[in-house]
Amino acid sequence: MWNEPQAGIPLAPAEAAAGAATLPRPAVVTGVEPDSIAEELGFQPGDRLLSLNGIRPRDLIDFQILQGEEELVLEVEDPDGTQHTVELEKDADESLGLSFSEALFDGLRQCNNHCAFCFIDQQPPGRRRTLYLKDDDYRLSFLYGSYLTLTNLTAADWQRIEEQRLSPLFVSVHATDPELRSRLLVNPRGALLMDQLRWFAARRLQIHAQVVVCPGLNDGEALTRTLQDLASFAGGEWPAVLSTAVVPVGLTRFRPDGDALRPVDRQTARQVIERVEPLQRRFQEELGSRFAWLSDEWYLIAGLPLPPRASYEDLPQQENGVGSIRAFLEELDQATRDLPEAVAQPRRCSWVVGRLVAEALAPVVERLNRVRGVTLRLHGLPSPYWGQDQVVTGLLTGSDLLAGLEGRDLGDCLLLPRVMLRQGEDVFLDDRTLAELRQALPVPVHLLGGADDLVALCLGT
Repeated sequence: MWNEPQAGIPLAPAEAAAGAATLPRPAVVTGVEPDSIAEELGFQPGDRLLSLNGIRPRDLIDFQILQGEEELVLEVEDPDGTQHTVELEKDADESLGLSFSEALFDGLRQCNNHCAFCFIDQQPPGRRRTLYLKDDDYRLSFLYGSYLTLTNLTAADWQRIEEQRLSPLFVSVHATDPELRSRLLVNPRGALLMDQLRWFAARRLQIHAQVVVCPGLNDGEALTRTLQDLASFAGGEWPAVLSTAVVPVGLTRFRPDGDALRPVDRQTARQVIERVEPLQRRFQEELGSRFAWLSDEWYLIAGLPLPPRASYEDLPQQENGVGSIRAFLEELDQATRDLPEAVAQPRRCSWVVGRLVAEALAPVVERLNRVRGVTLRLHGLPSPYWGQDQVVTGLLTGSDLLAGLEGRDLGDCLLLPRVMLRQGEDVFLDDRTLAELRQALPVPVHLLGGADDLVALCLGT
């Protein structure tokens, strides 16, 4: 995950389309690795790196490339404004050992599309500013795997992608038919996708693709065409398209009226599965890979078992919800393989997850409850905040937890998946804080980072 911007003004869509750029801000140091060159030089959090060898880095990518030189001249500014010049010699590609408050020093590239299904536009007003930033920045895509549409890139951006070999990128495709993609993005530049894929292929650069399926718009034959078009770039020694994730559209109660969108129901989910799985078998024969994967939500909504772990291959789209629950179940199987017969002290715990995933996790709860002295209750909650009955765990908000857990027997403690909280901070998507939740609930709240945490807390170890 990348840090949300802490300062500065992001590039407006018009500025991005025109190729405008802000002057890179100094890179603010937030961390210094022990025993690193930076520590030896006396760097401290709050220092500002102005330039390396006379070049002001635009972002973390520039910094990583520039710090690889053997001889460096650093311009540094202390928190009080005092500036220093530091000269040093080091091994080639040796890291300085610095981390910064942001990945982008010249502003966030915002989205210039107007997709009706955009989740950012389906939020209520009045929350923290960063929740409404619609990033469409190729640097964040390269660094952290966030998705972009390629519609706001300038000639200089394309040149930099080629020169610095910024690959793979993660691209929101949605449809390969030019007219349909333009209509979905509400942007005529959306029609350029196939030419852009040919550009990647000619330069031996690569992407991972995603398709957000909106029932009645880009499903059915349109989805088949999209996956076949993308697969045409997936062959050979250097495929331009490495994988494709097919995910369902997420709709909230805050979306505008008359958007013509409808949520994915059980029938729609089964129709999409029935369309994609035969294509997977065909791609396996032709490409040696299933290539296109359905996110776990399709199977959960359809009420069908998740595919076996081996079908996800090396989990190329796990961060996009493709195989993430299957991988977590595998971790849980490993963590609960050698459970004790009993615990020394009785343990009564509650585990809260999104309602959509609760059924898949029930067998693990049963396994833990076979340990004498352990009582684990699983609470699968809906999200009144978003207006979704079937919701994944990461979208549950603080208000959802307070409403859904009120009056329930929570035992001696509540186990809360960390995925509900903002990266690096104890804040939920509705701006409620973990401290508020802890104050309101009658039991201690423990955060879960993974399967081992769940087992350890249930067993009291």
